[in-house]
This record gives sequence, C-alpha cells and structure tokens, in this order.
Amino acid sequence: MIDFHTHTPAWHTGTWLGGTAFGPGEFLEFLDSAGIEAAVVLSHDGLFNATPAANDELAAFVAADPRRMIGYGTVNPRHADAADEVRRCFTELGLGGLKLHPWLQGFSMHERSLDAICEEVIDGGGILLSHDGTPPYSMPGQIAALARRHPRLPVVLGHGGLHDCWREALAMVCETDNLYLCLCGTPPYAARYIIEHAPRGKVLFGTDAGLSDKASQDYAVARVAEIDGWGITGEQRADLLDHAPRALLGRWLA
Repeated sequence: MIDFHTHTPAWHTGTWLGGTAFGPGEFLEFLDSAGIEAAVVLSHDGLFNATPAANDELAAFVAADPRRMIGYGTVNPRHADAADEVRRCFTELGLGGLKLHPWLQGFSMHERSLDAICEEVIDGGGILLSHDGTPPYSMPGQIAALARRHPRLPVVLGHGGLHDCWREALAMVCETDNLYLCLCGTPPYAARYIIEHAPRGKVLFGTDAGLSDKASQDYAVARVAEIDGWGITGEQRADLLDHAPRALLGRWLA
C-alpha cells in the first residue's frame, strides 16, 4: 500500500490543524502498523509559512528513510524566489514533488507566476499535489486548468473534492489526461463511485496522517481499515493502493 497524502508535525506554527509532535521513527512505526509500504510526506508548517527552512526540515525528516518517505516541498507562488526554491527542493534537497495549498496560502491557481514553478517541477521529474475541495481558491476545475496549461506535469487533486466537490473532481480527472485524484477525506460513498467511474490508474489513496493528537495516528489507521467497507473489487483495491501510485511515483520508489 502507498499512502499519497501524509504530513510532518506542526513544529512551529501551532495551528488549529496541529497534532502531537513525533519523529521519523514514530512515523515509520505508524506506516508499519497500517501496512503502508511508502508515503508521500508533505510539510505542515510550510503550508502556513512557506519558507526554505520549512522545506529543509521536511527534507531532514524524510531523510531518515527516503525509500519509504517521499517528501514534497512547498512555496508561495507570490514570493519572488518561488521558482528558485522549487529548483532547490529537487537539486539540493532531493524532494520528489511540490505541494500547494491555494486556500491556506491565499492565491489563485490561474496566476501566471505558477507557470515558472510548474516548469521547475517538470524539470525535476516531480509531481504537483494541490489541496482541493475548498472554495473559492481550491476548486478542482481551477486546478485542472493549471494541469492543462502544463500537460507534461502530473497534477494530483489532494482530497478528491472532499464532501462537496467530488463530482467536479471526478469530471476533471476524466477530462484531463495529466490530472489524478487522491481519495483523502472523500466520503466513502463518493470514493466508491469515483473508483467505479474514473479512468483506470488515475485514483490514489491518502490518509492525511500527521495531524493526530497521537503519534500512532490512529485516525489514519482507521481510514485504511475503512477501505474494507467500500465494496470495491480486489482489482480495484490493488489499482488504488499499489498499481496507480507506483506507476505515478516511478523512480521515487526505486
């Protein structure tokens, strides 16, 4: 199983999303307890304060086992040096992708400053994962428009539209060749429908681990167990948890 949506702790920001502190060893114990082979790990602090230091701390965290933890840095596209920082994430820090959160970071996915950033992700052989499902700045259609401007860039809808926008997320994935969808916080009935109707190989799974008040990330373990009640086939389950994310991550899992 590959988890496409997890987080480091909130070391500095102390936000309403913040859970308990934990180290990489404890996080690897969580992965083992949930039967997760590898995970995409996103900065927490960087989503509220996108600084090079936040990317440095993420890189240090995943360096404990880069075979199992693939770090995705972040930038604020309105910062003048954002594209340079994305390049540094790949060339110096060895990260595998970029996470953007238009809602928290306060920008529109239509801003042209994103074009240089996307080209840096392409050059680094990485993936762009964006928060979605939260209006007004994180709608699936807005993210799909960015994906269509950069057809060589794999783009992932990080939450599968959540509760209100999952139908839009599914429609955009069906229409956009380089757009993928991560079921992370998507309600079970919607997840089942998405799996049945999305193009094969374009649906991923994520727990959103890292936000718990326990280092064991009990809610994330429960999300994995929840899949058993979705009523999907063994083939669909294998595509969701292994084949699709493995094909997308490619060399980052080598």
